[in-house]
Amino acid sequence: MLEKIVDALAPAREDFFVEIGPGEGALTAPLLEKVAKLEAIELDRDLASSLAAKFPPWKLTVHCADALEFDFARFAPGMRLVGNLPYNVSTPLLFHLARYAQQVRDMHFMLQLEVVERMVAAPSTPAYGRLSVSLQAKFQMKKLFKVSSGAFRPPPKVESAVVRMEPLAWQLPIDEDLLRKAFSARRKTLRNALPGIDFAAAGIDPGLRPENLSPEDYARLSMNSIL
Repeated sequence: MLEKIVDALAPAREDFFVEIGPGEGALTAPLLEKVAKLEAIELDRDLASSLAAKFPPWKLTVHCADALEFDFARFAPGMRLVGNLPYNVSTPLLFHLARYAQQVRDMHFMLQLEVVERMVAAPSTPAYGRLSVSLQAKFQMKKLFKVSSGAFRPPPKVESAVVRMEPLAWQLPIDEDLLRKAFSARRKTLRNALPGIDFAAAGIDPGLRPENLSPEDYARLSMNSIL
């Protein structure tokens, strides 16, 4: 499975990778065989120290830090983010990483399958929600493959999947407050969920529900909001 993930990354020697949550270095080691240098962000001090001791500093730099608070703008544009994201903080971490969409070349993450399904969900489907819209406004995303629980030791109780995220050339401007308000009332019609919107100017039917709108629709609503 590690080989399959590295193949999906197709790393070139000169690529600049930043690995989030390397743990004991299961992915770090095969990745360092392909690239000249790697940066890693690890929250656990013991794991960070152990990982730094395994590889020479000119090959691997380990930042002992919380990825949820880490400023990825400190790295040069064109970085490639990769990692097995902690499932308990995956959603807020994805929102945080999306802020750096214009500075990355791509992102490849292993996540809980349910989260990946939400990320790539189409409008008017049960999995479609705020996460879907917010990420699809900035990235082209593709679920690459599933990862069975048997690939882990010990096996988790959930299935996982690997997703690819590539920044869009033209990213949609979406009001996150509007988006949050819409999906907190997803069973209501837009007319009732989002008072203060000029739906006519946006060309949107106010009788639809929040889950029926595409990211492009939400961009138009954001331009006609007085929330």
